[in-house]
Amino acid sequence: MHLEFYEVDVPIHTNDRARHGLHVFTGQATSVTEALTRAHQVYDAALSARQAGLENPGQQNGGWGARGTRDGWELDWAAAKAGLWPNPFSWSSKKLYEL
Repeated sequence: MHLEFYEVDVPIHTNDRARHGLHVFTGQATSVTEALTRAHQVYDAALSARQAGLENPGQQNGGWGARGTRDGWELDWAAAKAGLWPNPFSWSSKKLYEL
């Protein structure tokens, strides 16, 4: 099993159309499908903890976690997109400039 880091971007909507955003999850997975599943699981765990008045469960296996939830924000999981995480600090993503 080969684990790689994935990014899952989930659109956020509110009743106020002017307020919208994107919730970004990252962590290790073997596929896009697993990444989407893990992101959804950690969000559901954070939401359940909040609704029960418990502390956020924080980071879980593979680096997945949801730092928190907000009242009135709905995540559109049907529109979620996942792919390999583009590490901005990777040597392969750096541009070389001539001096």
